[in-house]
Formats: sequence, structure tokens, C-alpha cells
Amino acid sequence: MICTALIADDEPLLREQLRLHLARQWPGLQVVAEARNGREAVALFEQHEPAIVFLDVHMPGMNGVDAARAIGTRAQIVFVTAFEQYAVRAFEQGALDYVVKPLDEARLATTVARLRQRLAQPTPVVGDGGLDTVLDQMARLVRSRATPPAHLQWIRASVGTTVRMIAVDQVVYLRSDEKYTLVVCESGEALIRKPIRELVDELDPEQFVQVHRSVIVNLRHVVQVTRGANETADIQLRGRHETLPVSRSYLHRFRQM
Repeated sequence: MICTALIADDEPLLREQLRLHLARQWPGLQVVAEARNGREAVALFEQHEPAIVFLDVHMPGMNGVDAARAIGTRAQIVFVTAFEQYAVRAFEQGALDYVVKPLDEARLATTVARLRQRLAQPTPVVGDGGLDTVLDQMARLVRSRATPPAHLQWIRASVGTTVRMIAVDQVVYLRSDEKYTLVVCESGEALIRKPIRELVDELDPEQFVQVHRSVIVNLRHVVQVTRGANETADIQLRGRHETLPVSRSYLHRFRQM
């Protein structure tokens, strides 16, 4: 029997990773649509009416909790979150389920087993008022974590048909062009689609600084900054031959050097 699902997350690589994991663990599950935010998720749900909806908790515009309220008991809801503490009390009633990112195969396998069990029953598992109670708890937890946001800890990069998880501490620098950002780390290189302007807001400013409109550098790998003509400079990196440019707009970050 074919079962249908929708995945909603503002990170394309996370959507791809979840889709690939689900394909391995549940070959009979068909992902009929993918959404980038909560509003799009609700619209696609109305169009496709999937049996399961995977919702990232934090999405721009309408978040995952509000999208779940709009969908209600018409589908099995699974929250995708980087913060497992969101789920500790909110899921005790069994009205919803969750997976934590970076995705864990064992945790997802548990979720898949529960979903298949629920869908095999003739009536929905969610009881009267159960969904509203869980969503109220989720909303309070989301508000309590609203500020300040946690700094980025992992970068997800597609390498062929796999998703590589790169620890941020291992990143030496990031350089972008029009479509991609090159992630240069101690163990190699990878390309991601996330632009520099988004990454600079997510990285720890005490460790990562933007030195050019297309370059972010990890200060822990900077050995020397050499000033050049026209209020520019070059950065030398520990153990690497290439240098990074510092443009006039960002030279003030190194005035004390």
C-alpha cells in the first residue's frame, strides 16, 4: 500500500536528507511535495492531502507549530527540530512524533514504526483535544527559545547522492559565487547552496568574520594579515598556501593587528 507524505523545511539539504532516509526505511512511502515554509506547507497539504506531514519547527513566516494547527488531525504530524528538549513533554501524550536534526537513523526508524502502526488503525490516534494540548506546549517552548538563536554547529553539504555533515569548528573559510558557497575545511572541500549573507548571521561572530562580500574566515586559522594598497589586505592561513582578500569595507575588523 502506497502512503503519501509532505516534507516542509527551509533547508533544501535537510529535505533531501530526510527524503533519502525515508526511501531506505519506508520504500512504500511516497513524498508527494516539499515546502520551504509553513504557509507553503499548508497550501501543498490542501492540494495533495498526504497522510503524513514532516514539519520543521522553525521556518520563516508561518512556523511549523502554526502550520500544524492549520492541518489539524487531517494528517499524522511529525516535527523536525534541532532541539530535542522541545519534544520531551510535548510528545508524552503520543499525539505527535518528532525527529531531531542532524537526522539519526535509529530515531527515524522509531518514528517510522510508530507512523505505520497508527496508519494501520481504522481511526486516528489523536484524541479529543490531544493535538491542541501538544501544540500549545510546543508554542510555549518555541517562544522560550526564540532568542537568542543558537549558533550554527553543522553544515550539511551534498556530495553526490550523500549528505556530508561538516562540523563548523573544522571549517577554515567559506567563499561564495553567484549560486554556490565553497566550504573549505581541514579534511577537504564541499559545495552548498546557502549564500554567504545567510551564513554570516548563523555563525558565531567571535569565531567567524566576513572579510569580503564573498568570503567568511575562521579566525582560529588566521596566521597573519598583511595590509596592501587602497585600504585592502591579504590573510594568510595556517598550513595553507592560498591567501584570502580583505576588502576595504571589512578592513576595520583587523585595525588592532
